[in-house]
Amino acid sequence: MRDTTCHMSISLDGFVAGRDQSRENPLGKRGLEIHRWHLGETRENEADAMAEAWLMRPRGAYVMGRNMFGPVRGEWDDDWDGWWGPEPPYHAPVFILTHHARKSIEMQGGTSFHFVTEGFAAAYAQAREAAGESGVDIAGGAATVRQALAAGVIDELALDVVPILLGSGERIFDGAESFAFEPVEVLNSPLATHIRYRRAT
Repeated sequence: MRDTTCHMSISLDGFVAGRDQSRENPLGKRGLEIHRWHLGETRENEADAMAEAWLMRPRGAYVMGRNMFGPVRGEWDDDWDGWWGPEPPYHAPVFILTHHARKSIEMQGGTSFHFVTEGFAAAYAQAREAAGESGVDIAGGAATVRQALAAGVIDELALDVVPILLGSGERIFDGAESFAFEPVEVLNSPLATHIRYRRAT
């Protein structure tokens, strides 16, 4: 399936990460709270397990922002190779938006990180070529998803709406003037309402 997908957990007030993201708080202050539906020790509901299957389904390639890849800013003066350890969960090429060139990194399990300095359109084109018939996922963070939405490339958007208010942080819909998607499936648990949207035709 060549569809381009995106799956994000989001607070009721529209934040996908809390404020003050750092090495100690990669999702910002309180940002982890919007991911407890799939990072918690127990499953509250079958809906959470099904939504996690949406999230973890294999894709042919990914596009990711530098902030999601790690906390390093400016030139690559660190040996940072991601938050996920030696075997990241992607098992496919990941194209990372950055202003600073860096050589590609090969990881265990088939994940490779490629650093793209020419902007979102270039990263997306490279991801589409690498993915072949398997499709691309826009992995985040917020700024990268905003660019994908503005470019109109997302075919399926899944949102896990978590009943908390973060108050500040990173939003994916800042600056958006319309929402060109229709809900096709809704699942809910005590921890989240999972909504899968398809681009309106």
